[in-house]
Amino acid sequence: MKLQISTEACQGHGRCYDLAPDLFGEDDEGYGQVRRDGIVPPESEREARLAAANCPERAIELLEES
Repeated sequence: MKLQISTEACQGHGRCYDLAPDLFGEDDEGYGQVRRDGIVPPESEREARLAAANCPERAIELLEES
């Protein structure tokens, strides 16, 4: 699984990096950023889904690898 954040949609609420700090960080202005090029380790998929579900702007996209 891979994730990405839409910089146009993100409003800087910080829920992503509060819920999944290993997957998300924040930039200098408080907007969410993905860590590790957005690659989600299998053991962190639950946290990635939780962060995406809790984003008020739905700025997080989960990309399923096939």
